[in-house]
Amino acid sequence: MPADQTPDMDARLEQTILELLDKRAPTSTICPSDAARAVGDDDWRGLMDASRSAAGRLVARGEVEITQGGEPVDLATARGPIRIRRLRP
Repeated sequence: MPADQTPDMDARLEQTILELLDKRAPTSTICPSDAARAVGDDDWRGLMDASRSAAGRLVARGEVEITQGGEPVDLATARGPIRIRRLRP
């Protein structure tokens, strides 16, 4: 496990993703970099993989979904920029 990806950091990123989404409209999305920036300040780039992984765990728990171009995608096969949003009914 990389130094920047510890169980504590994983939990912080997951919580930060949920908190950022809570502060936005239900239809809004965030970028994994938003969570990485909130947790890592100037060192946020090193947290990007951990932030994407945190989003994946939240998907697995049914709390969020990953989108590209406004459509849900599988994080495992997504290439390029992704967005995170709350599940839509």
